[in-house]
Amino acid sequence: MKRDINGAACYAYTGGKPFDPALPTVVFIHGAQNDHSVWALQSRYLAHHGYSVLAVDLPGHGRSGGPALVSIEALAAWLVAFLEEAGVQRAILAGHSMGSLIALEAASRAGGIVAGLALLGATYPMKVSDALLETARSDEAAAIDMVNVWSHSSIAHKPSCPGPGFSVMGGARRLMQRMSARNPDGLFHTDFAACNAYANGEAAAATVQCPVLFVFGAKDVMTPPRSTKLLTGLLTHGRIVTVDAGHQLMAEAPDAVLDALSGFAAAALK
Repeated sequence: MKRDINGAACYAYTGGKPFDPALPTVVFIHGAQNDHSVWALQSRYLAHHGYSVLAVDLPGHGRSGGPALVSIEALAAWLVAFLEEAGVQRAILAGHSMGSLIALEAASRAGGIVAGLALLGATYPMKVSDALLETARSDEAAAIDMVNVWSHSSIAHKPSCPGPGFSVMGGARRLMQRMSARNPDGLFHTDFAACNAYANGEAAAATVQCPVLFVFGAKDVMTPPRSTKLLTGLLTHGRIVTVDAGHQLMAEAPDAVLDALSGFAAAALK
């Protein structure tokens, strides 16, 4: 599905079903240097089981045009505008990594339609090391390789991989490379700098009254479980699910993530 937001064509994957704003909606928000495809299993399943789905490509990512936005606040405002343009009436916002910050900020701005908030691979503050930020600025290819290694728990992939010969790490690396090719204006650095600079998480969390689901990877070294105590403390009514995965938990533990999301959607959107 395509919409025009702020003069730029923007895209959201609808899971292989026509988007129906009258249905309860699950909105998927990807992380840095990614696009909607990281939610392939989860978005398609829910679209075929009673929900409308919008797996967005953020500006400057995937099939969405325009420059990449430089702050979490600007990305959240864009997301709210997309939901309004699409006619969404009631939704769960599910965000991964950078997308979790966008979901949190957007929930504070569009609380009337947000029935639930699912935060995956999330932490706050989401600080990025100076070394990684500088590498992202000066050598994006090297930064992609660094993050790809850190985002996976091992090079031995799980039985839930799509098929023989499929490489989870190889697919993630190729996706980030593809984002660089489609948007060569320092996309990686723009995304990670936005995460690093976001400082409104406590104020945003204070406004959230809807149900909250946290999904953490037990082996995540990008947003490790020990770093999440401030965020979970701000949202004390949140439920925590831990899966056997690294930071790329949708790929490494797709069925466990789907189980958590589908159960949460059924409860929050009943």
